[in-house]
Amino acid sequence: MGWKQLPNWFTVGNLFLGILAIIMVFNERSDMASILVIIAMLLDGLDGRVARALNAQSEFGKELDSLSDVISFGVAPAFVMYVAAFQGLHEALGWIVTALFPICGALRLARFNVMDGLPGYFLGLPIPAAGGVLCTLALFSDSIPIWVMVLSSLALSFLMVSTVKYPSFKKLALSKKAIWITPIIIIGAASVAVLYPGWASKLLFIPLLLYALFGLRKNVEVIARAAGRRVRNVRVPGVRARGADGQKPLLARRGWKLRRGGPKGGADAKDEAPPPPSRKSE
Repeated sequence: MGWKQLPNWFTVGNLFLGILAIIMVFNERSDMASILVIIAMLLDGLDGRVARALNAQSEFGKELDSLSDVISFGVAPAFVMYVAAFQGLHEALGWIVTALFPICGALRLARFNVMDGLPGYFLGLPIPAAGGVLCTLALFSDSIPIWVMVLSSLALSFLMVSTVKYPSFKKLALSKKAIWITPIIIIGAASVAVLYPGWASKLLFIPLLLYALFGLRKNVEVIARAAGRRVRNVRVPGVRARGADGQKPLLARRGWKLRRGGPKGGADAKDEAPPPPSRKSE
């Protein structure tokens, strides 16, 4: 019975660190708040794997995990960014941009709980990754323009509720025999975080940002391919393919060039077929 509750204790630890991060923000320790969010991400990644290893998955754990994620990766990073950068904005704008991030995170978690997921993928940017990017980005507030911070926060909010596919890495399972390693991993990560808070947070910003951009890049590629197919399938009005009688289209029979330049006059006019579709868009 006790071992079956171990995943829930990881989730409670995640929630505890999220609340501590909020407290650190109000004590003007944004670097430590960011580190606490990163450690909470580690606990959030372990609770599900430990639950699957122990065959202890439950609806209670699923709901507790979602509620904890809203605090640790929605509210806490939003406060970190607000205190670090958004206080210089117009008051109402700062409030709206700050509130939008945890709201979109809550919507994304609600959708995740009620929809069937795609095997191997998350639909929309996971809130732990979005929160990690936001709180570590806030550490660069002195060197990045405030409008970049605002656009980044809005972009992360949009990606969470979007349909962009992100790899889930759930196949990296944790065996039952390896569960005893998890405390060592947590203690090691916490020690590095406490000893080098600013350095560790900024270093972790790079892989988190690459993960957020990865799904966006893949989605842009899909849209570009779909647009390319639609362009190739567009038919020019008045132009049809050879009919069953083997004759050329009407415009071609009348001496029109199916390119820019209009009709080609004179008795020496030659029929020209339309150019083959370009494949550069692929």
